[in-house]
Amino acid sequence: LCNIFPKSIAQRLKDGETPIADDIDNATVLFADLIGFTKLSSSISAKKLVVLLNNVFSEFDELIAKHSLEKIKTIGDNYMLAGGIPHATENHATSVASMALDMLDAMPIINEKTQNSLQIRIGISSGPVSAGVIGKKKFIYDLWGDTVNVASRMESSGVKDHIQVSETTYQILKDVYKFKNRKKQNIPGKGSMNTYLLTGILD
Repeated sequence: LCNIFPKSIAQRLKDGETPIADDIDNATVLFADLIGFTKLSSSISAKKLVVLLNNVFSEFDELIAKHSLEKIKTIGDNYMLAGGIPHATENHATSVASMALDMLDAMPIINEKTQNSLQIRIGISSGPVSAGVIGKKKFIYDLWGDTVNVASRMESSGVKDHIQVSETTYQILKDVYKFKNRKKQNIPGKGSMNTYLLTGILD
């Protein structure tokens, strides 16, 4: 269970609590998408595809442990993680930002190992989320709310091999990390939004 859920959530499930639902005031959510993976999937065998995806996501899983974050789920070639859940932490945004930079740095190494040229697009947003476990079959620990939706939009409207963050994340990190200000983006379902590209840590 602890390989599937955060330890505290696994214990609550073992204790018979259902459904599990928590409101978390401050968390940071990251989505990462492998660019070119869909096209690649049509040209190689299923086994090679799974091995490749396993190589990439296993590397990300190791980075998750390094930064003490929670992997939420994978959806096809999309990887979702969060900081500040299931327990509040003051450094949730900085931990996720450092994780994102490490993910970018890891891609050339992964490509060299796998003899591929995959690229990645990352989106991050911070704010309140709802978290919990619902259902009775093949359930997972998942997140819901506007923060999750905005993080997903930050990824889908982002730039390849870059990290796009929302205004809320930028405000938390602007004194610690370097950013490039993008022109206002028309985000589906959200309208015009200020977004920023995270480029590194301030000296």
